Amino acid sequence: MQIIPAINAPDFETAEEQIKTAAEFFSDLPSGALAKEGWIHIDVTDGIFSPAQIWGNPEELKKLEIENLKLEIHLMVSNPEGVIDSWLRTKMVKRVIIHLEAMTDSVYILEKCRKYGAEAMLAINPGTEAERLLAHKDDFKYFQLLGVKPGWAGQKFNEKILDKIRFIKRNIPNAIIEIDGGVNGDNAKDLKEAGADILVSASYIFKNKDPKKAYETLKNA
Repeated sequence: MQIIPAINAPDFETAEEQIKTAAEFFSDLPSGALAKEGWIHIDVTDGIFSPAQIWGNPEELKKLEIENLKLEIHLMVSNPEGVIDSWLRTKMVKRVIIHLEAMTDSVYILEKCRKYGAEAMLAINPGTEAERLLAHKDDFKYFQLLGVKPGWAGQKFNEKILDKIRFIKRNIPNAIIEIDGGVNGDNAKDLKEAGADILVSASYIFKNKDPKKAYETLKNA
């Protein structure tokens, strides 16, 4: 199971600091392992799809020096088709997470990702039925289940997500499932046993006195 540290920051300076901290998690990995594990997740909101106010600026992202690491951008926005290009043009983004509730043109999303050589992941909020993902099982390989309301870090995990993981594994056996929100050292093992392939964590890692130790705790779940 892969663990991806998530950046959910109020401003660019905080985001930059957290990204540098996350980069240190991978500093000892050999090149082969780094290619697989060296991911960082960045949350983006627009104040509409999620009223949470957090940093998310593709132009500022270009200022960061990120070597040998890959970024996935979680677009918790009301118009993903209107903003996806600005993130992909940075050429730093290797995976884009789009919400089913906001997406209006899956073909456009998938074509944009192919053009820039990025992966596309389809996400749903905790209140959205997992059955709605089945209509896209032939188009998307990656699926994200959000374990909390979109936007805010530090929320309590919704236990109903465990059943959604099992449902997807039964109905889309080859799906790669990512869980984002409320992930911590207490529930990581349960998520893995339910079938999660990737866990994303923000507050559990970065609000810990020893972020790297928290990251390692999740890896060893």
